Amino acid sequence: MTVPVEETFEPQALNGIRICDFTGQLAGAGATKILAAFGAEVIRVEDPTNKGKWDILRGIPPWVGNERGLEAGGAFNNHNAGKLGITLNLRDERAKELLRELVSISDAVTENFAAGVMERLGFGYDELREIREDIVYVSNNGFGSTGPYSSFKSWGPIAQAVSGLTFTSGLPEQPPAGWGYSFMDHTGAYYMATAVLMALLHRRRTGEGQWVDLACIEAAGTLHGTATLDATVNGRAMRRSGMPNSNRSQSPRMAPHGIWATQGENQWIAIAVRDDSDWHLFAEVVNEPWAQEQKWRSAVDRLRAEDELEQLVAAWTAPQDRHALAQQLIDVGVPAAPVLRPGERIDSDERTSDLWITVDHSEVGPARVEGLPVRLSETNWSLSHGAACLGEHNSYVFGQLLGHDEQEINELAEEGVI
Repeated sequence: MTVPVEETFEPQALNGIRICDFTGQLAGAGATKILAAFGAEVIRVEDPTNKGKWDILRGIPPWVGNERGLEAGGAFNNHNAGKLGITLNLRDERAKELLRELVSISDAVTENFAAGVMERLGFGYDELREIREDIVYVSNNGFGSTGPYSSFKSWGPIAQAVSGLTFTSGLPEQPPAGWGYSFMDHTGAYYMATAVLMALLHRRRTGEGQWVDLACIEAAGTLHGTATLDATVNGRAMRRSGMPNSNRSQSPRMAPHGIWATQGENQWIAIAVRDDSDWHLFAEVVNEPWAQEQKWRSAVDRLRAEDELEQLVAAWTAPQDRHALAQQLIDVGVPAAPVLRPGERIDSDERTSDLWITVDHSEVGPARVEGLPVRLSETNWSLSHGAACLGEHNSYVFGQLLGHDEQEINELAEEGVI
Protein backbone atom coordinates (compact mmCIF):
# COMPACT_ATOMS: atom_id res chain seq x y z
CA MET A 1 0.00 0.00 0.00
CA THR A 2 1.34 3.42 -0.91
CA VAL A 3 1.41 5.82 2.03
CA PRO A 4 1.06 9.57 1.37
CA VAL A 5 3.42 10.61 4.16
CA GLU A 6 7.15 10.06 4.35
CA GLU A 7 7.21 7.68 7.29
CA THR A 8 8.06 4.06 7.90
CA PHE A 9 5.41 2.10 9.75
CA GLU A 10 5.74 -0.95 11.91
CA PRO A 11 3.43 -3.79 10.83
CA GLN A 12 -0.10 -3.19 12.09
CA ALA A 13 -3.13 -5.43 12.35
CA LEU A 14 -5.13 -3.69 9.59
CA ASN A 15 -2.40 -2.91 7.07
CA GLY A 16 -3.80 -3.40 3.57
CA ILE A 17 -7.41 -2.61 4.52
CA ARG A 18 -8.89 0.42 2.76
CA ILE A 19 -12.02 2.23 4.00
CA CYS A 20 -14.04 4.68 1.91
CA ASP A 21 -15.35 6.77 4.76
CA PHE A 22 -18.33 9.15 4.90
CA THR A 23 -18.55 9.29 8.69
CA GLY A 24 -18.60 12.40 10.84
CA GLN A 25 -19.13 13.78 14.34
CA LEU A 26 -18.47 11.04 16.94
CA ALA A 27 -20.53 7.94 16.24
CA GLY A 28 -18.94 7.23 12.88
CA ALA A 29 -15.67 9.15 12.98
CA GLY A 30 -14.74 7.57 16.30
CA ALA A 31 -15.12 4.12 14.75
CA THR A 32 -12.96 4.76 11.71
CA LYS A 33 -10.32 6.45 13.86
CA ILE A 34 -9.88 3.13 15.65
CA LEU A 35 -9.45 1.37 12.30
CA ALA A 36 -6.95 3.99 11.13
CA ALA A 37 -4.96 3.67 14.35
CA PHE A 38 -4.49 -0.04 13.67
CA GLY A 39 -3.24 0.53 10.15
CA ALA A 40 -6.28 0.74 7.86
CA GLU A 41 -6.11 3.35 5.10
CA VAL A 42 -9.19 5.41 5.91
CA ILE A 43 -10.08 7.84 3.11
CA ARG A 44 -12.57 10.39 4.39
CA VAL A 45 -14.89 11.86 1.76
CA GLU A 46 -16.23 15.42 2.14
CA ASP A 47 -18.07 17.93 -0.02
CA PRO A 48 -15.84 20.73 -1.39
CA THR A 49 -18.79 23.12 -1.71
CA ASN A 50 -20.20 22.54 1.75
CA LYS A 51 -17.32 24.02 3.72
CA GLY A 52 -17.37 21.46 6.47
CA LYS A 53 -21.13 21.24 6.96
CA TRP A 54 -21.06 17.47 6.47
CA ASP A 55 -19.32 17.42 9.82
CA ILE A 56 -20.10 20.43 12.00
CA LEU A 57 -17.23 19.57 14.34
CA ARG A 58 -14.83 20.76 11.63
CA GLY A 59 -15.20 24.42 12.41
CA ILE A 60 -16.47 24.79 15.97
CA PRO A 61 -14.61 25.14 19.30
CA PRO A 62 -12.76 23.98 21.24
CA TRP A 63 -9.96 24.96 18.90
CA VAL A 64 -6.51 23.51 18.26
CA GLY A 65 -3.99 26.06 19.53
CA ASN A 66 -4.52 29.62 18.39
CA GLU A 67 -6.07 28.75 15.03
CA ARG A 68 -9.72 29.18 14.06
CA GLY A 69 -11.86 27.93 11.20
CA LEU A 70 -12.53 24.73 9.28
CA GLU A 71 -9.16 23.13 10.01
CA ALA A 72 -8.94 23.98 13.70
CA GLY A 73 -11.93 22.28 15.32
CA GLY A 74 -10.57 20.40 18.31
CA ALA A 75 -13.14 17.61 18.35
CA PHE A 76 -12.85 17.14 14.59
CA ASN A 77 -9.08 16.85 14.79
CA ASN A 78 -9.31 14.42 17.68
CA HIS A 79 -11.76 12.05 15.97
CA ASN A 80 -10.10 12.15 12.55
CA ALA A 81 -6.41 11.83 13.33
CA GLY A 82 -4.65 9.27 11.17
CA LYS A 83 -7.11 9.48 8.27
CA LEU A 84 -6.74 10.81 4.73
CA GLY A 85 -9.11 13.41 3.31
CA ILE A 86 -10.56 13.97 -0.16
CA THR A 87 -13.38 16.10 -1.56
CA LEU A 88 -16.08 15.08 -4.04
CA ASN A 89 -19.04 17.16 -5.20
CA LEU A 90 -21.48 14.29 -5.60
CA ARG A 91 -23.98 16.51 -7.41
CA ASP A 92 -21.64 16.16 -10.39
CA GLU A 93 -21.66 12.91 -12.35
CA ARG A 94 -17.88 13.06 -12.79
CA ALA A 95 -17.46 13.06 -9.01
CA LYS A 96 -19.77 10.05 -8.77
CA GLU A 97 -17.62 8.22 -11.27
CA LEU A 98 -14.52 8.97 -9.18
CA LEU A 99 -16.34 7.62 -6.15
CA ARG A 100 -17.22 4.45 -8.06
CA GLU A 101 -13.53 4.04 -8.85
CA LEU A 102 -12.62 4.48 -5.19
CA VAL A 103 -15.28 2.03 -4.00
CA SER A 104 -13.96 -0.54 -6.47
CA ILE A 105 -10.60 -0.60 -4.69
CA SER A 106 -11.99 -0.28 -1.14
CA ASP A 107 -12.80 -3.02 1.33
CA ALA A 108 -15.56 -1.16 3.14
CA VAL A 109 -17.79 1.91 2.85
CA THR A 110 -18.75 3.48 6.17
CA GLU A 111 -21.26 6.24 6.91
CA ASN A 112 -23.43 7.68 9.66
CA PHE A 113 -25.82 9.84 7.70
CA ALA A 114 -29.54 9.76 8.36
CA ALA A 115 -31.23 6.75 6.75
CA GLY A 116 -31.69 7.14 3.01
CA VAL A 117 -28.97 9.70 2.32
CA MET A 118 -26.61 7.26 0.61
CA GLU A 119 -29.47 5.91 -1.50
CA ARG A 120 -30.36 9.44 -2.63
CA LEU A 121 -26.73 9.99 -3.60
CA GLY A 122 -26.90 6.83 -5.67
CA PHE A 123 -24.64 4.77 -3.42
CA GLY A 124 -26.93 2.60 -1.33
CA TYR A 125 -25.93 -0.99 -0.63
CA ASP A 126 -27.42 -2.37 -3.84
CA GLU A 127 -25.53 0.18 -5.94
CA LEU A 128 -22.31 -0.42 -4.00
CA ARG A 129 -22.57 -4.17 -4.64
CA GLU A 130 -22.80 -3.50 -8.35
CA ILE A 131 -19.46 -1.70 -8.11
CA ARG A 132 -17.80 -4.30 -5.87
CA GLU A 133 -19.71 -7.48 -5.13
CA ASP A 134 -17.91 -8.25 -1.84
CA ILE A 135 -18.07 -4.72 -0.42
CA VAL A 136 -18.72 -4.31 3.31
CA TYR A 137 -21.16 -1.46 3.89
CA VAL A 138 -21.72 -0.11 7.40
CA SER A 139 -24.45 2.43 8.18
CA ASN A 140 -24.70 3.90 11.65
CA ASN A 141 -27.35 6.35 12.81
CA GLY A 142 -29.61 7.00 15.76
CA PHE A 143 -32.55 4.79 14.79
CA GLY A 144 -31.07 2.45 12.18
CA SER A 145 -31.64 2.27 8.44
CA THR A 146 -34.51 -0.21 8.63
CA GLY A 147 -37.59 -0.57 10.80
CA PRO A 148 -40.43 1.73 11.88
CA TYR A 149 -38.18 4.53 13.22
CA SER A 150 -35.70 4.64 10.33
CA SER A 151 -37.05 7.98 9.08
CA PHE A 152 -36.37 9.69 12.42
CA LYS A 153 -33.29 11.92 12.70
CA SER A 154 -31.22 11.98 15.84
CA TRP A 155 -28.49 13.64 17.86
CA GLY A 156 -26.56 12.06 20.75
CA PRO A 157 -28.84 13.08 23.65
CA ILE A 158 -31.94 12.12 21.63
CA ALA A 159 -30.75 8.58 21.02
CA GLN A 160 -29.81 8.30 24.67
CA ALA A 161 -33.25 9.44 25.78
CA VAL A 162 -35.15 7.09 23.45
CA SER A 163 -32.93 4.18 24.49
CA GLY A 164 -34.15 4.53 28.09
CA LEU A 165 -30.69 5.25 29.48
CA THR A 166 -31.35 8.92 30.30
CA PHE A 167 -34.20 7.84 32.56
CA THR A 168 -31.86 5.79 34.75
CA SER A 169 -29.61 8.64 35.86
CA GLY A 170 -30.38 11.29 38.43
CA LEU A 171 -31.06 12.01 42.06
CA PRO A 172 -34.26 11.18 44.01
CA GLU A 173 -37.17 13.52 43.30
CA GLN A 174 -35.19 15.24 40.53
CA PRO A 175 -35.68 15.09 36.73
CA PRO A 176 -33.61 12.56 34.76
CA ALA A 177 -30.05 13.82 34.39
CA GLY A 178 -28.73 11.63 31.59
CA TRP A 179 -25.22 10.29 31.25
CA GLY A 180 -23.37 13.03 29.40
CA TYR A 181 -23.54 14.74 26.04
CA SER A 182 -23.27 12.39 23.03
CA PHE A 183 -22.62 9.40 25.27
CA MET A 184 -24.38 7.24 22.68
CA ASP A 185 -22.09 8.44 19.91
CA HIS A 186 -19.08 6.92 21.63
CA THR A 187 -20.91 3.67 22.32
CA GLY A 188 -22.11 3.49 18.74
CA ALA A 189 -18.53 4.07 17.53
CA TYR A 190 -17.20 1.11 19.50
CA TYR A 191 -19.88 -1.19 18.14
CA MET A 192 -19.33 0.14 14.63
CA ALA A 193 -15.59 -0.53 14.71
CA THR A 194 -16.25 -4.05 15.94
CA ALA A 195 -18.88 -4.60 13.25
CA VAL A 196 -16.51 -3.54 10.46
CA LEU A 197 -13.91 -6.01 11.68
CA MET A 198 -16.41 -8.85 12.00
CA ALA A 199 -17.76 -8.23 8.50
CA LEU A 200 -14.26 -8.15 7.04
CA LEU A 201 -13.40 -11.38 8.86
CA HIS A 202 -16.54 -12.99 7.44
CA ARG A 203 -15.55 -11.83 3.96
CA ARG A 204 -12.07 -13.28 4.34
CA ARG A 205 -13.58 -16.63 5.25
CA THR A 206 -16.40 -16.74 2.70
CA GLY A 207 -15.73 -14.11 0.04
CA GLU A 208 -19.06 -12.46 0.86
CA GLY A 209 -19.62 -8.80 1.64
CA GLN A 210 -22.61 -7.59 3.65
CA TRP A 211 -24.55 -4.61 4.96
CA VAL A 212 -24.12 -3.84 8.66
CA ASP A 213 -27.03 -1.73 9.98
CA LEU A 214 -26.33 -0.15 13.38
CA ALA A 215 -28.71 1.92 15.52
CA CYS A 216 -27.29 3.95 18.40
CA ILE A 217 -30.49 3.52 20.42
CA GLU A 218 -29.88 -0.23 20.36
CA ALA A 219 -26.22 0.24 21.29
CA ALA A 220 -27.45 2.26 24.26
CA GLY A 221 -29.84 -0.49 25.24
CA THR A 222 -26.91 -2.76 26.05
CA LEU A 223 -25.78 -0.39 28.80
CA HIS A 224 -28.70 -0.61 31.21
CA GLY A 225 -28.94 -4.33 31.69
CA THR A 226 -29.41 -4.12 35.47
CA ALA A 227 -32.45 -1.88 35.12
CA THR A 228 -33.91 -4.14 32.43
CA LEU A 229 -33.33 -7.23 34.55
CA ASP A 230 -34.91 -5.58 37.60
CA ALA A 231 -37.98 -4.65 35.56
CA THR A 232 -38.46 -7.98 33.79
CA VAL A 233 -37.59 -10.33 36.65
CA ASN A 234 -38.64 -8.36 39.72
CA GLY A 235 -41.30 -6.13 38.20
CA ARG A 236 -39.67 -3.03 39.69
CA ALA A 237 -39.55 0.28 37.86
CA MET A 238 -36.33 2.26 37.80
CA ARG A 239 -38.03 5.41 39.05
CA ARG A 240 -39.57 4.49 42.37
CA SER A 241 -39.25 5.92 45.88
CA GLY A 242 -35.62 6.90 46.44
CA MET A 243 -34.57 5.78 42.96
CA PRO A 244 -32.49 6.36 41.07
CA ASN A 245 -29.63 7.78 43.09
CA SER A 246 -26.63 7.96 40.85
CA ASN A 247 -24.35 8.75 43.78
CA ARG A 248 -24.99 5.37 45.40
CA SER A 249 -24.22 1.78 44.51
CA GLN A 250 -27.48 -0.13 44.02
CA SER A 251 -26.07 -3.36 42.64
CA PRO A 252 -24.32 -4.53 44.69
CA ARG A 253 -25.51 -2.46 47.63
CA MET A 254 -22.67 -0.56 49.32
CA ALA A 255 -22.45 2.25 51.85
CA PRO A 256 -20.85 4.68 51.98
CA HIS A 257 -20.37 4.78 48.24
CA GLY A 258 -20.25 8.01 46.24
CA ILE A 259 -18.67 11.41 45.69
CA TRP A 260 -18.05 13.94 48.47
CA ALA A 261 -16.85 17.54 48.53
CA THR A 262 -13.39 18.24 49.94
CA GLN A 263 -11.28 21.31 50.75
CA GLY A 264 -11.27 24.00 48.07
CA GLU A 265 -13.66 25.14 45.40
CA ASN A 266 -15.29 22.31 43.45
CA GLN A 267 -12.90 19.67 44.79
CA TRP A 268 -14.22 16.13 45.27
CA ILE A 269 -13.28 12.62 46.34
CA ALA A 270 -14.77 9.25 45.39
CA ILE A 271 -15.02 6.59 48.12
CA ALA A 272 -16.35 3.03 47.93
CA VAL A 273 -16.75 1.01 51.12
CA ARG A 274 -17.59 -2.40 49.70
CA ASP A 275 -18.26 -4.45 52.82
CA ASP A 276 -17.86 -4.62 56.58
CA SER A 277 -14.13 -5.29 56.34
CA ASP A 278 -13.73 -2.09 54.33
CA TRP A 279 -15.81 -0.26 56.91
CA HIS A 280 -13.47 -1.31 59.72
CA LEU A 281 -10.49 0.10 57.77
CA PHE A 282 -12.43 3.21 56.81
CA ALA A 283 -13.44 3.89 60.41
CA GLU A 284 -9.80 3.72 61.51
CA VAL A 285 -8.88 6.42 59.00
CA VAL A 286 -11.88 8.56 59.99
CA ASN A 287 -10.81 8.32 63.64
CA GLU A 288 -13.87 10.13 64.97
CA PRO A 289 -16.27 8.87 67.65
CA TRP A 290 -19.22 8.44 65.28
CA ALA A 291 -17.25 6.05 63.09
CA GLN A 292 -16.76 3.68 66.02
CA GLU A 293 -20.47 3.44 66.85
CA GLN A 294 -22.02 -0.02 66.70
CA LYS A 295 -24.81 1.20 64.40
CA TRP A 296 -22.40 1.51 61.44
CA ARG A 297 -20.56 -1.81 61.66
CA SER A 298 -23.08 -3.80 59.63
CA ALA A 299 -23.76 -3.08 55.96
CA VAL A 300 -27.47 -3.68 56.59
CA ASP A 301 -27.51 -0.96 59.24
CA ARG A 302 -25.42 1.44 57.13
CA LEU A 303 -27.81 1.07 54.24
CA ARG A 304 -30.81 1.55 56.49
CA ALA A 305 -29.49 4.95 57.62
CA GLU A 306 -27.62 5.89 54.46
CA ASP A 307 -28.81 9.51 54.43
CA GLU A 308 -27.45 10.12 57.93
CA LEU A 309 -24.21 8.29 57.14
CA GLU A 310 -23.60 10.37 54.02
CA GLN A 311 -24.03 13.58 56.00
CA LEU A 312 -21.40 12.41 58.49
CA VAL A 313 -18.98 11.44 55.75
CA ALA A 314 -19.57 14.79 54.01
CA ALA A 315 -18.70 16.72 57.18
CA TRP A 316 -15.53 14.62 57.57
CA THR A 317 -14.27 15.06 54.00
CA ALA A 318 -15.13 18.76 53.66
CA PRO A 319 -11.97 20.24 55.29
CA GLN A 320 -9.54 17.70 53.83
CA ASP A 321 -7.31 17.63 50.76
CA ARG A 322 -8.72 15.24 48.16
CA HIS A 323 -5.37 13.82 47.09
CA ALA A 324 -4.00 13.25 50.60
CA LEU A 325 -7.26 11.76 51.83
CA ALA A 326 -7.56 9.41 48.88
CA GLN A 327 -4.01 8.18 49.47
CA GLN A 328 -4.75 7.55 53.16
CA LEU A 329 -7.69 5.36 52.24
CA ILE A 330 -5.83 3.56 49.47
CA ASP A 331 -2.94 2.83 51.86
CA VAL A 332 -5.23 0.86 54.16
CA GLY A 333 -7.08 -0.89 51.33
CA VAL A 334 -10.25 1.18 50.89
CA PRO A 335 -11.01 2.12 47.24
CA ALA A 336 -10.78 5.89 46.82
CA ALA A 337 -9.65 8.48 44.30
CA PRO A 338 -9.60 12.24 43.86
CA VAL A 339 -12.09 13.37 41.24
CA LEU A 340 -9.85 14.70 38.47
CA ARG A 341 -10.60 17.41 35.96
CA PRO A 342 -9.87 16.55 32.32
CA GLY A 343 -6.73 18.67 32.29
CA GLU A 344 -5.40 16.91 35.39
CA ARG A 345 -6.12 13.51 33.90
CA ILE A 346 -4.30 14.36 30.68
CA ASP A 347 -1.26 16.22 32.02
CA SER A 348 -0.72 14.98 35.57
CA ASP A 349 -2.03 11.44 35.88
CA GLU A 350 0.79 8.96 35.22
CA ARG A 351 -1.74 6.16 34.75
CA THR A 352 -3.16 7.69 31.57
CA SER A 353 -0.43 10.05 30.38
CA ASP A 354 0.62 7.77 27.50
CA LEU A 355 -2.96 7.75 26.19
CA TRP A 356 -2.62 11.34 25.00
CA ILE A 357 -0.32 11.87 22.05
CA THR A 358 0.75 14.82 19.90
CA VAL A 359 0.34 14.58 16.12
CA ASP A 360 1.34 17.04 13.43
CA HIS A 361 -1.46 18.73 11.55
CA SER A 362 -0.39 20.13 8.18
CA GLU A 363 -2.01 23.52 8.81
CA VAL A 364 -2.43 24.10 12.54
CA GLY A 365 0.75 22.34 13.66
CA PRO A 366 1.08 20.08 16.72
CA ALA A 367 -2.28 18.85 18.04
CA ARG A 368 -2.96 16.80 21.17
CA VAL A 369 -5.35 13.90 20.52
CA GLU A 370 -6.63 10.81 22.26
CA GLY A 371 -4.91 7.54 21.57
CA LEU A 372 -6.48 4.15 22.26
CA PRO A 373 -6.59 2.56 25.72
CA VAL A 374 -5.17 -0.77 24.52
CA ARG A 375 -1.70 -2.10 23.82
CA LEU A 376 -0.84 -4.89 21.38
CA SER A 377 2.60 -6.41 21.87
CA GLU A 378 3.16 -7.13 18.16
CA THR A 379 0.80 -4.87 16.16
CA ASN A 380 0.14 -1.87 18.34
CA TRP A 381 -1.84 1.19 17.25
CA SER A 382 -0.21 4.33 15.90
CA LEU A 383 -1.55 7.73 14.86
CA SER A 384 1.16 9.22 12.69
CA HIS A 385 -0.48 12.46 11.56
CA GLY A 386 -3.32 14.82 12.39
CA ALA A 387 -6.71 15.09 10.75
CA ALA A 388 -6.73 15.89 7.05
CA CYS A 389 -7.44 19.38 5.78
CA LEU A 390 -10.35 19.68 3.38
CA GLY A 391 -9.23 17.84 0.24
CA GLU A 392 -5.65 17.46 1.47
CA HIS A 393 -5.07 14.06 -0.13
CA ASN A 394 -6.87 14.58 -3.45
CA SER A 395 -3.63 14.24 -5.42
CA TYR A 396 -2.65 11.01 -3.70
CA VAL A 397 -6.06 9.33 -3.95
CA PHE A 398 -7.09 10.49 -7.43
CA GLY A 399 -3.56 10.34 -8.76
CA GLN A 400 -1.56 7.51 -7.17
CA LEU A 401 -4.49 5.29 -6.27
CA LEU A 402 -6.90 5.90 -9.15
CA GLY A 403 -4.39 6.78 -11.87
CA HIS A 404 -5.56 10.23 -12.98
CA ASP A 405 -2.87 12.63 -14.15
CA GLU A 406 -2.04 15.96 -12.54
CA GLN A 407 -3.59 18.06 -15.30
CA GLU A 408 -6.92 16.25 -15.01
CA ILE A 409 -6.93 16.57 -11.22
CA ASN A 410 -6.25 20.30 -11.48
CA GLU A 411 -9.09 20.72 -13.99
CA LEU A 412 -11.51 18.80 -11.74
CA ALA A 413 -10.56 21.07 -8.85
CA GLU A 414 -11.04 24.23 -10.92
CA GLU A 415 -14.48 23.05 -12.05
CA GLY A 416 -15.59 22.25 -8.49
CA VAL A 417 -15.83 18.50 -9.05
CA ILE A 418 -13.30 17.79 -6.29
